[in-house]
Amino acid sequence: MSFASPLPVFPELARSRNAILTVSELTRRIRGSVEHEFFNIWVIGELSNVKKPSSGHVYLTLKDAHAQLQVVIFKSVANNLKFEIQDGMEALAFGSVTVYEARGQYQLVVERMEPKGIGALQLAFLQLKERLEKEGLFDPAHKKPLPVLPKKIALVTSLTGAAIRDILNVINRRFAKVEILIYPVKVQGEGAALEIAQAIRDLNTISGIDVMIVGRGGGSLEDLWAFNEEAVARSIFASKIPVISAVGHEIDVTISDLVADKRALTPTEAGELVVPRYDQIKDVCEKIKTRLAQVLYNKILLMRSRVLRIENSFSLKRPFDKVLRLQQDLDEIIQRLVMAGKHTIELERERLVGFASRLDSISPLRVLSRGYSITTTAEDDKLVKSTEGLSAGKMLKTRFFHGGIVSSVVELLP
Repeated sequence: MSFASPLPVFPELARSRNAILTVSELTRRIRGSVEHEFFNIWVIGELSNVKKPSSGHVYLTLKDAHAQLQVVIFKSVANNLKFEIQDGMEALAFGSVTVYEARGQYQLVVERMEPKGIGALQLAFLQLKERLEKEGLFDPAHKKPLPVLPKKIALVTSLTGAAIRDILNVINRRFAKVEILIYPVKVQGEGAALEIAQAIRDLNTISGIDVMIVGRGGGSLEDLWAFNEEAVARSIFASKIPVISAVGHEIDVTISDLVADKRALTPTEAGELVVPRYDQIKDVCEKIKTRLAQVLYNKILLMRSRVLRIENSFSLKRPFDKVLRLQQDLDEIIQRLVMAGKHTIELERERLVGFASRLDSISPLRVLSRGYSITTTAEDDKLVKSTEGLSAGKMLKTRFFHGGIVSSVVELLP
């Protein structure tokens, strides 16, 4: 018995059985070749079909007018992207091409991505600003007023930067009699935003703090980036203590500036905003003191004049005259009330007599007095108006003007 050969017999196959590759082996060779040839390259295109599953990886398609390329951004890289990936965005992707063997599909594994035409940090700033603005975090109605003269001020900044020196110098020069609580934090680099946000939350648990300054000195966009993080923005928004944001220079606008209750153009201005000048306060108090003394003196003169007028008035010399006049008025009012009461009673009596006469004229007793009587059935006192329904032996009650009788029907007459 012969069996069919499992493989067709070709001359080439006969010469070398090593030429046979499995799909996995072929795909693996292609992958090695592709990865060697297309390693660490930049690719530009439009993003589409962006998918973000629960794994944290990001899958998308990078395309132009004539072709498309599958792209994967693993979780570790995706979490460090400063901007949000969206469909329709043009971007530069840096990475290496590989083959996903399970599908036999080549793809670009991205290690870095930049938006085309705008920096990643600037795009991230604009995206977060738009989102927080829609949520109402920049709403002026939510901003709290700063205290006029705070007793305790909290500073959230770095101990080594120039900002803390500028703020302390200005506060001590303007109003030295104030308590300052310093909460040192990192103001740039990894973890800085989380430290700042935690500091704001911690200070809100301490009683007696009237106002808080959060900030740092100038720097590049990357240096100031901690103050553009969402965690810092939300902690400022949730703070019950009024917050002054003092980040960088006048041209530097951060997310924390937009959320804070008050923005200081520089850390130095923050010191000027948080406390008034002592000499100005003293001068204002002296002016108020002088005005109060003058107002009090004028009030005393006015009251003295009124007392003199009362003292010289007729009513003070004869104090009982007014009481006697009031008693006389009261007697007259009582007399008028008595007369009005008598008149009302007489009218009501006449009305009552009239009503009684009319009621008497229609009274059944009046009718009976003229010789009439009223007959009803004995068992249920129903009025008998005719012989209808009566029969011999029916018991009847008859009422006269004086007394009544109970009788029995003997005969019905037509």
